[in-house]
Amino acid sequence: MAALLAAAAAFAASAQEPAGRRITPVTPSTNTVKAPPKGIDDKVVERYLSGDTLSALAEARADSLKRVYPRYPLLTDVTFGINFLDPVLALFGQKYGGVDLSATLNMWNRLQPVVEIGAGMAKDTPDDLNYTYRGKLSPYARLGVNYNLRFKSEPRYMVVAGARLGASAFTYNVTGVTVSDGYWNESEKFDLKGLKSHALWAEVLLGLRVQLWRNLSMGWQVKWHKMLSYKRNGYSAPWYVPGYGNRERSLTAGFSLYYTLPLSKGKWPKTDKPALAPAAAQPQQQ
Repeated sequence: MAALLAAAAAFAASAQEPAGRRITPVTPSTNTVKAPPKGIDDKVVERYLSGDTLSALAEARADSLKRVYPRYPLLTDVTFGINFLDPVLALFGQKYGGVDLSATLNMWNRLQPVVEIGAGMAKDTPDDLNYTYRGKLSPYARLGVNYNLRFKSEPRYMVVAGARLGASAFTYNVTGVTVSDGYWNESEKFDLKGLKSHALWAEVLLGLRVQLWRNLSMGWQVKWHKMLSYKRNGYSAPWYVPGYGNRERSLTAGFSLYYTLPLSKGKWPKTDKPALAPAAAQPQQQ
């Protein structure tokens, strides 16, 4: 009986309290997926929109780096060239010159080992001096490397910076040398023939190459070079050095015609990738 009275009292007390407010919890919507970056592969987009964002973003980032820094195969192409600027300048009065051939191996479309060989000669009788200088046709060689500053682009167009080490062994004559004696008012002529010399020099360059038609292209180079060593012959020093030019000048140039043979072209990266369809790039909401 006492238990029933206690239960009735508790029920009456609870009936007198104001009714409490019932709050239904609301969960905010979190199913909105942002649009993936443009230009990534469709498979990555599908993974991105399905919720696998971490791995999709990592793959998208790697794919983006490939587009920004395309990696060409080790052996991209090999190019053969002929520099014929000196023969052109000889038509305008230059007293020396030569022709050289080059072979360039393009690696990763960046580093380019270069070999250049050629031959040059000179003949000049300075107006203000009393001799004739004749440099016999002699060989020279240059070894060096280029760096393609446009390695992100296709190899058809290049801007390169390079360095070379050149060497030449040659023979020259100095004839008709006139020596005057002011006291006796007499003069004497003599010749210096078969003078042998050799030279070693270094040079840096900046060059441009553009495609003309298919595998043919042309290029220009501006060079700064410095003589490292050369052989004198008594009181005579070589005026012209094959492959270097006038020994007293530090600037020279080149104008070449090139023929390129592509290597492993099937492995070259695709520089132009199609953009995603507009529908795939739109955010989806549920």
